[in-house]
Amino acid sequence: MPYRQIEDLPASVKGHLPVHAQEIYLKAFNAAWDEYRDPGERRAHESREATAHKVAWAAVKTTYVKDEMSGQWRVKAHRQ
Repeated sequence: MPYRQIEDLPASVKGHLPVHAQEIYLKAFNAAWDEYRDPGERRAHESREATAHKVAWAAVKTTYVKDEMSGQWRVKAHRQ
């Protein structure tokens, strides 16, 4: 089900992502929740929730990257 605020996000998100990334996750999850309401719109008969989580993580990864050494999420460097 959609999340009302970042405090409602799963611990796996809140405990690992910076606040801005959590905001991205929240917005993407909620948008995907609405968009993939119809099971025919999802891949491989995945649940609506699983699909929304995948979309949300993909949205975070457009702006953030997990540092391999520290395990911390940081904003991606912009290429010129």
